[in-house]
Amino acid sequence: MSEENKYTFENEEYRRTYWHTCSHVLAQAVKRLHPEVKLAIGPSIENGFYYDLDAPFAFTPEDLAEIEGEMRKICKEKLKLERFELPREEALQYMEERQEPYKVELINDLPADAHISFYKQGEFVDLCAGPHLDSTGRIKGNAIKLTACNAAYWRGDSNRQTLQRIYGMAFPKKEELDAYLERIEEAKRRDHRKLGKELGLFMMTEEGPGFPFFLPKGMVLKNTLIDYWRQCHKRYGYVEISTPIILNRELWHRSGHWDHYKQNMYTTVIDDEDFAIKPMNCPGGMLVYASEPHSYRDLPLRVGELGLVHRHDLRRPPRPVPRPLLHAGRRAHLHDPRADERRDQERREAV
Repeated sequence: MSEENKYTFENEEYRRTYWHTCSHVLAQAVKRLHPEVKLAIGPSIENGFYYDLDAPFAFTPEDLAEIEGEMRKICKEKLKLERFELPREEALQYMEERQEPYKVELINDLPADAHISFYKQGEFVDLCAGPHLDSTGRIKGNAIKLTACNAAYWRGDSNRQTLQRIYGMAFPKKEELDAYLERIEEAKRRDHRKLGKELGLFMMTEEGPGFPFFLPKGMVLKNTLIDYWRQCHKRYGYVEISTPIILNRELWHRSGHWDHYKQNMYTTVIDDEDFAIKPMNCPGGMLVYASEPHSYRDLPLRVGELGLVHRHDLRRPPRPVPRPLLHAGRRAHLHDPRADERRDQERREAV
């Protein structure tokens, strides 16, 4: 990284640091406007930053606009960010006095030999490892945008408190923010959920959240894609199979899904035996392969399946949104013990 680009967004470390400081400015603005709000965590992320907050009210778009305005004031104040450390007991007492229970929990969970650091900007202090910019004046106040407020579980645990997560984006120049926001709006216009409804391809209902109902036009498109899938696989010598949508627990134990992925699977009990709707096709395909012996002369076996798989992906609390997935080309397997050659061939034949 050249010296001239060291303090630009081309430098990922600087970009992350910039957004991390923005999250502190966000928290400071919230505390100024709503002192009763409790702070959880506020990191930088791949696209911007967020802060998790415990508030006795729901943040509205009007609230976000007011917070943005306060953030711009904080940037104009050019507050110096100062790092300091405290011993564990003093750190706990410090956050207890400020009535920040989430920070107290975080401190208690730190290793015994951890350096417990804080960052101070004006009247605001936050538990944080850093790094940060040296001043809030480094942030371009008119190039900050709070983009959303969603629910989030404390520490990702659905049994814990439901917090409110305010997301934000910021750039060194307003023109860059405007361009980013235009890209987001374009993505919304191209959102498959919006287009699916407008074009009459599929519908969604509360009776099946996350599960699409394909309409006549949607079935025409879907069947066209399936026909293309079959043509491609036939061209490369694949045969097609279909495996059950529900299989017993013992198989999912063998595949590792039950032990590592059960919370994302739909399960049921039939005749006192545990079953699960398949989250992926591969284990069923392996049963087909193992159903009869094969000579090395038969290999590789080219087998494909259009299987409907279901995964319970927790999107946004408080209500988890199940996400059904229809896999096509990805569910084609080459059964061959010559693993390296097989992987190379799969890549060449990938649709």
